[in-house]
Amino acid sequence: MSLLQDKVVLVSGGTRGLGAGIARAVVREGATVAVTGRNPEAGKALVDEVGNAMFVQTDVADVDQVRACCAEVLAANGRIDCLVNSAGLTTRGTLLDTTPELFDAHIAVNLRAPFFLMQAVAADMLARKRPGTIVNVISSSELGGQPFLAPYVAAKAGLAGLTRNAAHALRWNRIRINGLDIGWTDTEGEDATQRAFHGAGDDWLERASASVPMGKLGQVDEIADFVVFLLSDRSGVVTGSVIDWDQIVFGGLD
Repeated sequence: MSLLQDKVVLVSGGTRGLGAGIARAVVREGATVAVTGRNPEAGKALVDEVGNAMFVQTDVADVDQVRACCAEVLAANGRIDCLVNSAGLTTRGTLLDTTPELFDAHIAVNLRAPFFLMQAVAADMLARKRPGTIVNVISSSELGGQPFLAPYVAAKAGLAGLTRNAAHALRWNRIRINGLDIGWTDTEGEDATQRAFHGAGDDWLERASASVPMGKLGQVDEIADFVVFLLSDRSGVVTGSVIDWDQIVFGGLD
């Protein structure tokens, strides 16, 4: 039996990068996947590629669209068994130069959207009196982060706290909620970020890989497999955990 056989899984930001990798992984494990994104062409391409999938065009910064998305997935499938909050915003800003508009954008995508996606999905699970699982993709930067990620860190730190709070609130309903503090990861989004904000050239990935202990950045397929594990019954009773998924040992000093 596959780990997610016959489950309905909603993945926000599921048309590219890590979200798309997670969508592929859950389908391989027997699930039906619904993915959100803003680009209908990317959504159609992902659905055509993986099969057993649906795309719901959604700007997760808009709470009304978030709620409409969940309603559409429920109407099409009758339930949502699992949720992965993978959509994220990584635009740069320091404590000194972040505008209110940039700060609000990070809160909207990186914190408010997961909150209201969890609200809608948990409401369905409670109405059906059925267990479920949620995984929030957070970031190791929530533990402190780089100076140029100030609004991002603020939002992701909030998501880590929200993960624990929601897990505690829903534990007696057998709704398990966990988070992953992922580190530096090799995605097309990271490639665009490095080029746009850090002047990186074509060799940036090779140079970055040489600078870390394992000789490579985090890989999408590896993270996706771990997300599947957390969504599945194989992760047992684990809930309320925010797991460091990185090759940096936080607190370790040379």
